[in-house]
Amino acid sequence: MNAAIPFAISPVPQVEAPRDCPLCPRLVAFREALRDEFPAWWNAPVPNFGDPDAWLAICGLAPGKQGANRTGRPFTGDFAGILLYRTLLKYGLAEGDYMERPDDGLRLVGAAIVNSVKCVPPQNKPLPQEIANCRTYFRHSLAALANVQVLVALGKIAHDAAVTAAGGRLSAYKFGHLAEHRLPDGRTLIDSYHCSRYNQNTNRLTAAMFEQVFERALALKPETGSGQTCP
Repeated sequence: MNAAIPFAISPVPQVEAPRDCPLCPRLVAFREALRDEFPAWWNAPVPNFGDPDAWLAICGLAPGKQGANRTGRPFTGDFAGILLYRTLLKYGLAEGDYMERPDDGLRLVGAAIVNSVKCVPPQNKPLPQEIANCRTYFRHSLAALANVQVLVALGKIAHDAAVTAAGGRLSAYKFGHLAEHRLPDGRTLIDSYHCSRYNQNTNRLTAAMFEQVFERALALKPETGSGQTCP
């Protein structure tokens, strides 16, 4: 699973973390343990995925243990990815078939996925210092997506990462499902509850609620949005 990920945004300096990123000792130890237990898995920082000319950036939390950490592509192979990619396909933000594997040929159209934390954390809960350690990669990932005008944050951690990356004060931007914010860098941020299994099973987030987020994002799509698929 260590081959290049199909249709991933080409890594550039300071955007993608190195395979053996040493910044977070707890995450390094977890990664090494997973490499010993599951040597065929990706088990490394997960790169961004999508259209390099995207107008929409979807800001996630971190790779799931048996999802992106296993497959090497964001939201691929876990429960959260089913709703996410089904929604993106429904609204023309993806093409192809989502088959829960990185070689399924799925492409994003005018959209890209950027995680706040590149490595899988135990229990899907990164520590504040780990989020801070990954902030440079997250900020530079967004900066590399020069055409992005709208961001969708999946959960509060992603919301906080997006606000911080734009130079905003967290106290001025309250997270809430479908809350909309004008960031200091001129981009628009739309909040969503995370599409996790827990949120879906408890009906904190329904498919209809999730679709509303992307309907609003599409309503804000700039007329100059590329709409191109990644190569």
